[in-house]
Amino acid sequence: MSTKALNTVDCDLALSHWGAYEVDRSGAAPTLRAWRGDPDPSPIGLGMLDAYASPLRIQRPAVRAGWLEGRRRTGRGCEPFVEVSWDEALDLVAGELRQVIDRHGNEAVFAGSYGWSSAGRFHHAQGQVHRFLNMLGGYVRHNDSYSLGAGRVVMPHIVADMDSLVSMHHSWEVLARHTRLFVSFGGVPHGNSQVNPGGAMAHRARPGLRSLAAAGCRIVNISPVRADLQVEGVEAEWIPIRPNTDAAALLAIAHEIISCGNVDQAFVESHCVGFGRWRDYVMGVTDAQPKSPAWAEKITGVPARVLSDLARDLARTRSFVNPNWSLQRADHGEQPFWAGVGVAALLGQIGLPGGGFGVGYGPTNIAGGRHKRVPGPTFSQRRNAVEAFIPCARISDMLLAPGATFSYNGREHRYPDIELVYWVGGNPFHHHQDLHRLARAWAKPRAVIVHEQVWNTCARMADIVLPVTASVERDDIGSAAREPLLVAMRKVMPAPGEARDDYEIFSALSRRLGVERELTEGRSVADWLRHMYAEWAVKMGKLGYVAPAFDAFWRSGALEMPLPDEPVVMLEAFRRDPMAHPLKTPSGKIELFSERIASFGYEDCPGFAAWMEPSEWLGSPKAAAFPLHLLSNQPSTKLHSQLDFSSLSLSRKVAGREAILLSPDDARARGIVDGDLVRVFNARGACLAGAVVSPDVMPGVVRIATGAWWDPLEPGNPDSLDAHGNANTLTRDAGASRLSQGCAAQTCLVDVEKFKGEPPPMRAHTLPTIVPRAGQ
Repeated sequence: MSTKALNTVDCDLALSHWGAYEVDRSGAAPTLRAWRGDPDPSPIGLGMLDAYASPLRIQRPAVRAGWLEGRRRTGRGCEPFVEVSWDEALDLVAGELRQVIDRHGNEAVFAGSYGWSSAGRFHHAQGQVHRFLNMLGGYVRHNDSYSLGAGRVVMPHIVADMDSLVSMHHSWEVLARHTRLFVSFGGVPHGNSQVNPGGAMAHRARPGLRSLAAAGCRIVNISPVRADLQVEGVEAEWIPIRPNTDAAALLAIAHEIISCGNVDQAFVESHCVGFGRWRDYVMGVTDAQPKSPAWAEKITGVPARVLSDLARDLARTRSFVNPNWSLQRADHGEQPFWAGVGVAALLGQIGLPGGGFGVGYGPTNIAGGRHKRVPGPTFSQRRNAVEAFIPCARISDMLLAPGATFSYNGREHRYPDIELVYWVGGNPFHHHQDLHRLARAWAKPRAVIVHEQVWNTCARMADIVLPVTASVERDDIGSAAREPLLVAMRKVMPAPGEARDDYEIFSALSRRLGVERELTEGRSVADWLRHMYAEWAVKMGKLGYVAPAFDAFWRSGALEMPLPDEPVVMLEAFRRDPMAHPLKTPSGKIELFSERIASFGYEDCPGFAAWMEPSEWLGSPKAAAFPLHLLSNQPSTKLHSQLDFSSLSLSRKVAGREAILLSPDDARARGIVDGDLVRVFNARGACLAGAVVSPDVMPGVVRIATGAWWDPLEPGNPDSLDAHGNANTLTRDAGASRLSQGCAAQTCLVDVEKFKGEPPPMRAHTLPTIVPRAGQ
């Protein structure tokens, strides 16, 4: 096997999930500018140095006063804090861990720690806390993600796991060269495509869409919101559709493909199983209801003729169907993904350049990359001896109902009884649903320990808060799938106050708990970076690439990642020879009907893609009381709730709150104009938001970007108004189905009214009260 040398790239980069930025150290203080190799840099990171110098940074360890005085579980989110020394804070944490594990076992410790804390591979907070707890005997973990709960479970049954699929998507260059009809359900939203786990170094979505348009590709955006695919220089057709009805539209397209005789029968027979069973459902043989465009029009609001014409057009040319991740964050979220694969299979273009389906253009920056997927440096978490887990979005259920059973992916499980929550590198009071319910559940554990950089809601809801460094305040190595660089993340600025990195904290705790040697292996941070790089270099060597010595890499600043010898074409080998390159499904083929899923007997997820009515949608009786469907999207000014306090994020707020997008018809009916402060409400809670009136959202639909720090006066009380505009005050805390138990945040009805009177004070971006210890 011939070998190729990896080239060094001379650059000094600060790497974040939302971008790589060149560091200018020539002045009195370092500054950032966009990396010259990024064709569409994100503005989010340009202000992160100023943001990390914010007064909101946590300076010293702090303990909630009521917990410190009497270990009271009540009062989280409302009580003041007492600052303590590091030694006392670490003694408290070690003592709580030891007591809980000794009395209740490791199944009483939950460390979901879901979040995007660092692009660095060593200082990845989730990996750090998991390794530490594994040294103590393990912890209760979570499976899947909020972004992809339903997709991660269903897709391996029918075609392939999500990580494999996203990493093998056609590159944008292949799409531009071959695709002539690009149909995206849920668009290609710019806010989402700015980010990538491990660092978005070369942003591709907007340049990629422009290249498609320049090549003459027709681009269709089927979404309740025009802005989900709105790029300067791209004339995208907008087909408004009622939220949560995409599966019905896709079934109607499948019906039309079958009715017109446009099924690629040879592909279906050679590369798929179960077509007959699904065809009978689509054509109405199973239930006497053909899933025709006329049927779908009553559900989706999309005219039957539009669906019929689109189905014919898909069959006439090289076409591509892209169901976005937002579709599966809903009741029965598995169905639009499955139906999208089904439509692409009927057309027979899967595995052809620019043809088939995608499930990743837009949600992150990874899909469409032209670089080869290679392994990155890793920091071993070791083995977790605890088998108990929860689906990611079922935290409140676990805390509120210990011992209760839940279904997941064909098996029955029980929720563990959690006594201690250890949260590092995330903000559950941003990404979870029905936050008042979560606040009530949060009162159950005897201790909540949090590592945080800033005084956000997660920190305020904790018992013990340990201040940690930001990525620009430590050395690390950054890498991400299908991105162009491996980055030497050299420290840019000092940490504030007494902040420490997670590894230093866990090293000190492991010393107190007798597992320091096992955790650290005698290595400093610098030692670990060298060790991880050396292991990575060996892996690259096996792939035929020679990496320079660590010191050369660290001096240069980055290494250039390899390009594939041939363009990336999704499922190309499977198409060429399905016997030699089978899928990892039970049949080795695309499963239009899944015997395995059908055998589970889930009434809310049958063995083929189907339309099932959501619990809340614009066609349900509940819409009489709450007539607007709320969508909650990834913001364009921050990553989830990170940097909500930055100047960029603050500049886009309306009336000091997160913006709510609503149509002119809905605004006019409620006497609302641009810039008004409005109250958004349903039976689960209410929040304030700033009105943005626009024809770019269909009537009956409103949208609030997630990420505003939650700010109610009484967490847990639905009558307590969130003053800041956190959409998850209102969203449903229920699983997508018994199969996945995925997040169903997009299934949510609300109403909106103009706010009258004096609004409650905004506390989201203020410091909590710090008090002296009792008696001092």
